[in-house]
Amino acid sequence: MSDWPDIFQRITQDERYRKNLDWGEPRAGHPEGSIRAHVEELERNLDTLRPKLGEDEYWRLRILVHVHDTFKPESVEGIAIKDPRSHASLARQFLAGFTDDADLLNMTQFHDEPYALWRQAEHRGDFNRARFDALLAAVKNWDLFLAFCIIDGCTAGKSRAPLRWLFRQVEGKVPSRFTAADIIIE
Repeated sequence: MSDWPDIFQRITQDERYRKNLDWGEPRAGHPEGSIRAHVEELERNLDTLRPKLGEDEYWRLRILVHVHDTFKPESVEGIAIKDPRSHASLARQFLAGFTDDADLLNMTQFHDEPYALWRQAEHRGDFNRARFDALLAAVKNWDLFLAFCIIDGCTAGKSRAPLRWLFRQVEGKVPSRFTAADIIIE
């Protein structure tokens, strides 16, 4: 069992984390601008879901909230999620310095995968099913991952359509107590 509050404390005091917080300008999907403002908005969403979460889930989600987008300033834009220069890979590498929890590391790596697959479905009429199956296999704790998707996908600048699509895709395929009814801030 990991001491998640201690890990959170060490992450948020780490200079590599802190130096990126003020990066970002208002843009599509992120009208709040900076990483700091995005994290603050996600913290509010996390607080909304907190009554449905256990203590361990709360701290793991809080860590995801703080780490998932923090390395965008150091990443190469427009590359694959798995590319070592992507913001997701950089975030995963950073988090691996604090925990060896494979599932949390996979969630960090693949936090944008549902959105990428939804975009394929929207633009092409279908999506890469092998890539989706790989996501299903990579994530073990779907309660946690879907809770994070809700937290990150329910912000002022984001449509809820990708979340509703994700819940339709995973219905009956993964065990989770979260459903599309849990989508907050419609």
